[in-house]
Amino acid sequence: MLRLVTGIAGPSGFGSASTAEHVTQGIDASNLTVVITGGASGIGFETARVLALRNAHVIIAARNMEAANDAKQKILNQNENAHVDALKLDLCSIKSIKEFAERFNDLNVPLNILINNAGIMFCPFQLSEDGVEVQFATNHLGHFYLTNLLLDKMKETAKSTGIQGRIVNLSSVAHLYTYDSGIEFEKINDKLSYSDKKAYGQSKLANILHANELSRRSQAEGTNITVNSVHPGLIMTNLFKHTGNLMGLMKMFSFLMWKNVPQGAATTCYVALHPQLKDVTAKYFLDCNEWKPSKFAEDEGLAKKLWDFSNKLIDSALAKNAVTPL
Repeated sequence: MLRLVTGIAGPSGFGSASTAEHVTQGIDASNLTVVITGGASGIGFETARVLALRNAHVIIAARNMEAANDAKQKILNQNENAHVDALKLDLCSIKSIKEFAERFNDLNVPLNILINNAGIMFCPFQLSEDGVEVQFATNHLGHFYLTNLLLDKMKETAKSTGIQGRIVNLSSVAHLYTYDSGIEFEKINDKLSYSDKKAYGQSKLANILHANELSRRSQAEGTNITVNSVHPGLIMTNLFKHTGNLMGLMKMFSFLMWKNVPQGAATTCYVALHPQLKDVTAKYFLDCNEWKPSKFAEDEGLAKKLWDFSNKLIDSALAKNAVTPL
């Protein structure tokens, strides 16, 4: 807590006051291609901007293409040599995710880093177009499916270049505040028991469990890819649009714990790019330092159950989307 409030650096040499530019200073990413979801605004945009500043080829994946193209232009206005593309992606739609992967593959570029950044928070109960509670669908399931679709490209890139691939899942300290069983598999779509706060915490817990299980599978396969999760910190962004007044009041009483956007993007950029993280996998980071997550987050059985459950939801969605022959 002292480090969080004061900004004192931890073992990594960085802390809560570090910015994305600070933690990537001197790093040349000119041989790397990055996909970042939700890169059109907030800490996603700052992450995209800084990675482009470090010469990475950045692909912004976003639902709102007008905002994505505006973000691309802002980056180019600041850095005319930046290499940035924008592709449409709606994480709340299995169909859109599949179409994104197809468009990405059509670019015929490598993929070194995948940053699963986009998310929604504290939404009123609603279902995605595939019939899944929208926070779980967007924050976890969409990224789970996207990662599955891009994983072969990442493996191929890591093997052909010898450069270790990295997958970064943006989680949250909110993963500590979830349902009593961690993940309510049998009640994912239950409106009566729905809590917007706990449903968000559940989806953020799922982000860590997904990263840990994918890391275990990658290590067993001998794949040269690391998978980690991060908590970016408390930042006032569009994520709080459903509870803006509540968060504003909360910020008044906890202002020392809040970060600005450049600080909020620091941990993501650190885990995605810094050479100190070579071979580091299945870890949870806060303020650019490794942190111990909840017991649920370290539960291998829960992670494996979530993996199977997620695949079943995707299979069901794909079956519904399939065109029935005449």
